[in-house]
Amino acid sequence: MYYPDDVIEEVRTRNDIVDVISQYVNLKKKGANYFGLCPFHNEKSPSFSVSPGKQMYYCFGCGAGGNVITFVMEYENYSFVEAVKMLADRVGITLPEVEYTKEAKAAADLKNTLLEINRLAANYFYYQLKQPHGKIGYDYLKRRQLTDETIKRFGLGFANKTSNDLYQYMRSKGYSDAILKETGLFFIEERGAHDKFWNRVMFPILDVNNRVIGFGGRVMGEGEPKYLNSPETKLFDKSRNLYGLNYARTSRAKYMLICEGYMDVIALHQAGFTNAVASLGTAFTSQHAVLLKRYTDQVVLTYDSDGAGVRAALRAIPILKEVGMSVKVLDMKPYKDPDEFIKNLGQDEFQKRIDRAVNSFMFEISVIRSEYNMQDPESKTGFYNAVARKLLEFSEKLERDNYTEAVAREYMIPLDDLKRLVATLGGQIGVGVKPKETDGSVRAKQKKDKEDGIKKSQRLLLTWLIERPELFDKIEGIIAPEDFIDELYQEVAGMVFEEHKKGNINPAQILNRFIEGEEQYREVAALFHASLAESLNNEEQKKAFSETVKKIKKNSLEVQSRRATDIAQLQKIIRQQSELANLKISLD
Repeated sequence: MYYPDDVIEEVRTRNDIVDVISQYVNLKKKGANYFGLCPFHNEKSPSFSVSPGKQMYYCFGCGAGGNVITFVMEYENYSFVEAVKMLADRVGITLPEVEYTKEAKAAADLKNTLLEINRLAANYFYYQLKQPHGKIGYDYLKRRQLTDETIKRFGLGFANKTSNDLYQYMRSKGYSDAILKETGLFFIEERGAHDKFWNRVMFPILDVNNRVIGFGGRVMGEGEPKYLNSPETKLFDKSRNLYGLNYARTSRAKYMLICEGYMDVIALHQAGFTNAVASLGTAFTSQHAVLLKRYTDQVVLTYDSDGAGVRAALRAIPILKEVGMSVKVLDMKPYKDPDEFIKNLGQDEFQKRIDRAVNSFMFEISVIRSEYNMQDPESKTGFYNAVARKLLEFSEKLERDNYTEAVAREYMIPLDDLKRLVATLGGQIGVGVKPKETDGSVRAKQKKDKEDGIKKSQRLLLTWLIERPELFDKIEGIIAPEDFIDELYQEVAGMVFEEHKKGNINPAQILNRFIEGEEQYREVAALFHASLAESLNNEEQKKAFSETVKKIKKNSLEVQSRRATDIAQLQKIIRQQSELANLKISLD
């Protein structure tokens, strides 16, 4: 699936990257570039750079990088085509009909068909809710104190008690069994077909672009399972989507509320907490955390206050912290969940609980405390040891000391005693002590360090060549694209050298060619941002340029010598190696 290259390039060049990113990130000019806090990871000092000259962005902290199209894709969770359409609309470009390869057209047609079927199904369920046979579902939602406005906003519906009426409806619309089977809405077997959802209140699941990608259903009566979700399909990946995020992403709140289920999210939104989301019938995953990180760096866990909710919170905390999120945990006792709490105490009290939400580490300590009998000396000692081991999870001494003081104060443990216990246990388990390296691991590390060093040199040279095209004259006859040994680096170098011959190097345009491969485009973006701040105007940098060129050529010749197949070829390489030792490269 693609637009012609010239159309994509027109969309990209008409959308100045600084103007676009400034709508999402507060940027400040520093030299030739702009800097701000990276929207893709948590940081306190700006390492996110936007280059108007290259029309590219790059984060020196997390490695996120690309051009204006990839920024919109990353930030808005758009596909390539969706990002191009948005940017085209922004500057008033009328796009031609999208062109497809045969395989891409088939995939796009299937995806669009599944989206249309899901949309029809959501409308069908919504219609059934207001019919006489849907009264059981409507009454259930009204007992849960949902307004008609909320029911409409979330598109809630009802799946009838008959087991194949949705199937018959879709067949009447002309959809084949083969397509319907792909939706996850039906069981289609040799002996017949029937609906997956029946006699259930239905919750359409929307992606961040407000497209129906799946469903959840709550059974009416005593049937099992109580909640049933769509299976994984070509549209629906429950580990990568969050219920309510289509609305929560536009909330003005600085944090997100993470709940356990549909009704909690809906109840919170109805009460004015439009920043609530929930995972979809699965444990919270790292993909969920990465998705949330695009919109906030602060979350408050509002899981049920029962044992299962506590365990879910304990699982989610390290996942969220791993991506740099600040995590707090809300106490809803004596009530079980947000829905029940708000019905009994109201939204103002719920906001007060949010304001008093406890730091995630202190919550973990409170859970540990509940497992020990503080009246029993042995158990009490066990608690102190467990706390000390938990404190050792902080690698930074200052942070560990701060939490040690907080825990000592909260649980009335003598501070000096707790510090000594932490230090003793830390010494026993070797905190801060590096394991002894074997000869094999040393050699492996040395090899990796050398490979990383070569790659860094190649990135640095490509960055310099793009920033100062006159440097091509200095390396003519010395460095060619073939000297970039890594396959990807060599491919990019070939494009850079070719564009230089044409008289105009455009790194943002080069990146477009790698946009479909996420890992590749990240690495290519890094190739063009090896050292934005460095200058080649002082003697130190002039020497660095010369050494970088020689290092790349030396490595290239070494690889060639290992691959040489005849004496004449090897002799030529040896001669070049000898010449390289005496080579002088001057920038003056």
